[in-house]
This record gives sequence, C-alpha cells and structure tokens, in this order.
Amino acid sequence: MGAGGAFGVMTALAILRLARISNLPTVWSNVLAASVLAGGMPFADLLVVLVAMSALYTSGMILNDAFDREVDARQRPERPLPSGQISHSTAWLLGFTLLAFGVALLAMFGLQAALAAVALAAAIVVYDAWHKANPASPLIMGACRALVYVGTVLAAGAALSPTVLAAASALFLFVAGLTQLSKRGFRYVGLLIAAIALFDAAVAAASCDLIVASVCVGLFILTLALQRIVSGT
Repeated sequence: MGAGGAFGVMTALAILRLARISNLPTVWSNVLAASVLAGGMPFADLLVVLVAMSALYTSGMILNDAFDREVDARQRPERPLPSGQISHSTAWLLGFTLLAFGVALLAMFGLQAALAAVALAAAIVVYDAWHKANPASPLIMGACRALVYVGTVLAAGAALSPTVLAAASALFLFVAGLTQLSKRGFRYVGLLIAAIALFDAAVAAASCDLIVASVCVGLFILTLALQRIVSGT
C-alpha cells in the first residue's frame, strides 16, 4: 500500500472514530423496534429510515466533537480533531451535510415525518452546542432517542398511539439516565449504551415480534464487539 493509500485508510478510521460508529447498531435497533410498534413497514421504506437515522446519529457525533474541539484539545488530545487527523472544517461540513441528508430522507415520507426529522435535528444541534455544564443535557439526549421512535412511526404512516408514546417515553428516561451517569463519570457507560438494543428487544418482544427482538439482541452483541475497536464514548 502506498503512502496515499495508507493516508486514506487512516483518515477513514479517524472518521469512524469521530462518528462513534460502534454505537450505530443501537440506532438500528431503535428503528426496528419502532417499526414493530408502527405495525410494520415495507422493507424498502425501512431501509430508507435506517439510512436516515444513521445519518442523523453520525452527524450528531461528529458535530459534538466539532463543538467540543477546544475542551477536547485540553482533555482528550488523542481524539481525531485535536490530534489533527481530521480538520475542523471537514468535521463541520460532514456533520451538517449528514444532518441535512437525514432530514431530507425522512421528509420523503410526508409532513409529519419531516417535522419529526427537523425536531430531531434541532435537538441534536442543541445538545451538541450546549451540553457542557448544562443540567438539562441528559433530557435533550433522551429526547433525541425518543424522536427516533417517533420519526420512524410517523414515516411508517402510523399514529402516535399510547403504546408508541409510552415506549418512546421509557426510552427517553433510559437514555436520559445513562447520559446523567456518563456526566458523573460512570465507568460502564459503553455497556449501558449497548443495552439500548436490549431495551428495543424488550419492546419488540412485548409486541410479539420475536424475530425483531432476536435481531435487537444481536445488535446489542454487535455494539459490544465494535466498542472494542472504536470507543463508544
């Protein structure tokens, strides 16, 4: 492999680290569980929603580091941005491009899905910009995950039934709680993040979809495996 090829591989790996790619399977499990709550959706539509939510998630992780660049330069200089592996301008461009792409994909499913996508994008930017020393930041992060459920259900053309709202609210509380533990320096945050997929498995199982529940358990295991390669925090 030449110098150019090696540089390209290193850049790609740095982007994967920047995007916290190891936690992405928990977003997929969110979408799968929400699709069960919605009563199912065509496979092609499900793929589009999976791509949209993946884009929104990765945009949030990238923009998080872009906003935190000065703090990370002091506290975590090994991260891709402060170490110079990825430029700040590239992070801003990539982050906002993915954010817009995710919103555009969800908007294909109609006005309600578009509004949910805009709300999710806004919550992502608000969290990334003001999560430091913000006591409400765990609630904003919880809202981000709950909106994945809401956006998926609306993209499926289903109503926000009491069951959907109850599941989204429970996910909100779970994620807000683990975010608060993370702010307090809890050691096993990566495990709790991976456990989001187990939450989704429980939601699917409660709806009698054991296939999706099994897939979500598999995504929990995949998240743990990927966290050994790319840090989830």
